[in-house]
Amino acid sequence: MTISALKGVEGVIDVEETLGNVTKRRGSIPKVLVPGLPDESKGDVSAFVSSRRWEWKPKFNIHYERSGSRNVNAPQVLFLPGFGVGSFHYEKQLKDLGRDYSVWAIDFLGQGMSLPHEDPTRRQQNDGESKVEDHLWGFGDETEPWADELVYSIDLWQEQVRYFIEEVIKEPVYIVGNSLGGYVALYFAACNPNLVKGVTLLNATPFWGFFPNPERSPVLSQMFPSAGKFPLSPRVRKIIEIVWEKMRDPRSIGEILKQVYADHSTNIDKVFSRILEVTEHPAALASFASIMLAPQGKVSFGEALSRCKSLDIPICLMYGKEDPWVRPIWGLQVKKQLPEAPYYQISPAGHCPHDEVPEVVNYLLRGWIKNLESQGFVALPLLDDESGRHDVAKDLEFVRDGAKRSVRVLFHGSESAIWSRLRYFFSNQLENLTIKLR
Repeated sequence: MTISALKGVEGVIDVEETLGNVTKRRGSIPKVLVPGLPDESKGDVSAFVSSRRWEWKPKFNIHYERSGSRNVNAPQVLFLPGFGVGSFHYEKQLKDLGRDYSVWAIDFLGQGMSLPHEDPTRRQQNDGESKVEDHLWGFGDETEPWADELVYSIDLWQEQVRYFIEEVIKEPVYIVGNSLGGYVALYFAACNPNLVKGVTLLNATPFWGFFPNPERSPVLSQMFPSAGKFPLSPRVRKIIEIVWEKMRDPRSIGEILKQVYADHSTNIDKVFSRILEVTEHPAALASFASIMLAPQGKVSFGEALSRCKSLDIPICLMYGKEDPWVRPIWGLQVKKQLPEAPYYQISPAGHCPHDEVPEVVNYLLRGWIKNLESQGFVALPLLDDESGRHDVAKDLEFVRDGAKRSVRVLFHGSESAIWSRLRYFFSNQLENLTIKLR
């Protein structure tokens, strides 16, 4: 069945509402009180967050943030950011989860604060004098030796994560990724199962890159021999600069954030200012161009998913229902391939549930890690009195800024296959139509 066959009034059949109807027939939806974030104004102690740098290769300076429990046996948790943001997007996890775990968050090369500290290109000498200096980096005549073959691609980021874990963290981790970070997390786990204890996908994007990968499509990729490499050509600069100027406009940034956050009362001032700050870096435009022109990964999202399944790597799915980009159908397709993986759908929440409803995401993540660390002796979150085989809906309540808030979380059980829910939907629609025709 194709996605187009699932189209409904709002774009995709709302199987979640169908599940809600089933839950209502069973009885009222239970409420669960979950902890709020630590409030320092009320004496709560947050985990201390430190900002650090690590030189992976000469000139490849990686920015990361760390917080952590003093317990040497505390699990290691690594967060990977989405496109256009950085480790700052996980501040609420670093301060909260750092009270129980050793928590890390990194900026991918070419993004956040992992932009280069100097121009990756240089300009040729002309009669003993340099050409007029350009205030934007990456568009010179020749590539600096350290940036030779540099492309800000998903393969580079996967490699970056591997070396970071091996050389900095130095032990296997629970890896959590949002959007692009989710793809990288899954890709990394598929290639390095010995370094992963589990993967959590937060509205993970199931695709990345427009151009063919040289290893996967050697003939087709010859049409784009220098895609994403430095120096970027003047023609590329002219085209990409038009798009970039539109994207970096504060009004555009504000509109994008408005799209991806379902609850517009969420304070996004800090996220907005950090994104805007990054766009002002002299390397930002060329880095953006390199990312946009980079080839697809050597391993597709579907292939990475299949590898992780065959390797029996634990995977947890957490998706904001109101995401306008990675719609619920994508998360349900992952669940279909991994029927035993816990799937939590949060509403209202958009593309970045970890920042929009961190209380809920942190609660679910803690519970999932405890379940794995205890080898199943601690039940999965929301399933204290359930087998985990069927769908469960619960309202999670928490206090933020002195006010009580609530979101609904649907747990998709392993026996309630997607197609069963779709069959129920269609049979229910047919029944309603029959009643109307009588």
